[in-house]
Amino acid sequence: MKKYVQRLPGIGITILFLFTTLLSTAQNLDNPGTYMSAISNAQTEMNQKYMAYMSAVAHGRRARKIEKMRQQTLESITNARYKTVDVPIYKGDNTLRQSSIDYIQLCYKVFNDDYSHIVNMEEIAEQSYDQMQEYILLQEKTSEKIKEASNKMDSAVKQFALKYNVNLIEKKDELGEKMSIAGKLNHYTNELYLIFFKCNWQDGKVTDAMNKKKITDIEQARNALSRYADEGLLALDTLKSFQGDPSLAAACRQALQFYKKAAETDIPKLTDYYLKEENFEKLKKEMDSKSNKTQADIDAYNKAVKEINASMNSFNQTNTTINNNRNQVVQNWENTEKAFSDTHMPYYRK
Repeated sequence: MKKYVQRLPGIGITILFLFTTLLSTAQNLDNPGTYMSAISNAQTEMNQKYMAYMSAVAHGRRARKIEKMRQQTLESITNARYKTVDVPIYKGDNTLRQSSIDYIQLCYKVFNDDYSHIVNMEEIAEQSYDQMQEYILLQEKTSEKIKEASNKMDSAVKQFALKYNVNLIEKKDELGEKMSIAGKLNHYTNELYLIFFKCNWQDGKVTDAMNKKKITDIEQARNALSRYADEGLLALDTLKSFQGDPSLAAACRQALQFYKKAAETDIPKLTDYYLKEENFEKLKKEMDSKSNKTQADIDAYNKAVKEINASMNSFNQTNTTINNNRNQVVQNWENTEKAFSDTHMPYYRK
């Protein structure tokens, strides 16, 4: 009955890079503008590898399958550190150089430790809503860690420029713009995915209880599903569209409306059959135990057989409808999510 969704929420790193046009013509590192360019250039490949990795994940490639890209990113971060260390201290002032080294080292720690943890959590995140929420929260915290470090680096650049009278023209180039969009997109899709996943997961709990024919468990699970669907629909009412595109929110709403109807209208029809089946089995057992059956007993049993067969047909029809509708809304969610990411997530290859 249940179709589980395999999905990796996009890793939500937002890195704010300061790209500068330095109003200087000197070509030696005694010039503060050229010195700043040398520090910035040391990070270029590292930044490109970051974006290539993020782009691959956001476009549906699971982190474990692109582990090689993470290792390549680690190598580029290491190379960035070597290049920065090779830049001499500027006239006894090591502030900008050290700030860059600190930033690069933090990036390495994030990719080596935090992202390794993210990759390891990938498989178990699908096992429960709490684990999925923890998984996405780890990504958000990792994003904030990088963002804070990037802001510190940005501040160090500005302070150095102010100290040495370097005129900076600040702008974001193509890479910087893509990184900014990626962070916002991942945060938005994560919000929607958690709303969807909570109901999708609870629907699985309903299915498990149905397969075991445990009426009490079915009732508890479907009531929770109804509640989660209501909560999700309420959250969607306050969630704005992303860059004017409401398609992903609409797909989520459609799924939640299905789960709500299934929980409140369709599932009770199925549990009603289980109750009738249970009563019929009792009647059948009684009939089998009687050695002398009256015509009234036979008539009552035959009537019960017709009723249980009719109820079974109704069960099968309802069950088929639920399964078909479930597959449809889940497939629609998956297709819409992919199209949404393909539309809004910048492709980047290095």
